[in-house]
Amino acid sequence: LFHSTDKFKSHCGWPSFDDEIKGAIKRVPDKDGYRTEIVCANCGAHLGHVFEGEKMTAKDTRHCVNSLALKFIPLNPLPKVAYFAGGCFWGMEHHFEKLKGVKEVVSGYMGGHIANPTYWEVSGKKSGHVETVKVVYDPAQVDYETLARLFFEIHDPTQKDGQGPDIGPQYKSVAFFSRPEEKRTIDKLIGLLTAKGYDVATEVKAATTFYPAEENHQDYYERKGTLPYCHVYQKRF
Repeated sequence: LFHSTDKFKSHCGWPSFDDEIKGAIKRVPDKDGYRTEIVCANCGAHLGHVFEGEKMTAKDTRHCVNSLALKFIPLNPLPKVAYFAGGCFWGMEHHFEKLKGVKEVVSGYMGGHIANPTYWEVSGKKSGHVETVKVVYDPAQVDYETLARLFFEIHDPTQKDGQGPDIGPQYKSVAFFSRPEEKRTIDKLIGLLTAKGYDVATEVKAATTFYPAEENHQDYYERKGTLPYCHVYQKRF
């Protein structure tokens, strides 16, 4: 409807803009007989009123808009973060990094009871953490559900406490959610898999503190020039 660059302070108590996005607004006579109402050109919803001749800006126009009609949408959305645990973080990282829209994947640990765990504390089952990947993604290019679907297709969500030959609670399948909508998405996908006959063992937990793993665990397969041994893509949806 409006660009933030056209917003100005009119001290009227309502958001004010001295211009509109071309074709987004329609002007109609107000029922009071003397004001001009502005409505959405797409849906016809009431937005507010437009005034001219007040000399408040160089464009001499004030769109006085009901704040409930506005939703700020950044032109370049900030990256979002998702957390998944599905066995050895090396393989999870390898597959997520290939998805368009993913900016960075960090191997690390989540879900334990001590701060700053080491790989040996986690693998020795002393910290309670699971090997987890932090996926940084651009929501303008890829959404959370696409990430979650890939998560379920690059590891075996039916295997308990392990993936392939990697056995132990640090390798179990966990989808960590940071927002209610993420949990709803995971629950929906688990429901779809269950309906297909999968006995899903994936746990759904609220995200806690994420601890990056040691440097030698980052970009493991890229540095080695090899492929994951226990993470193979398998279409499930």
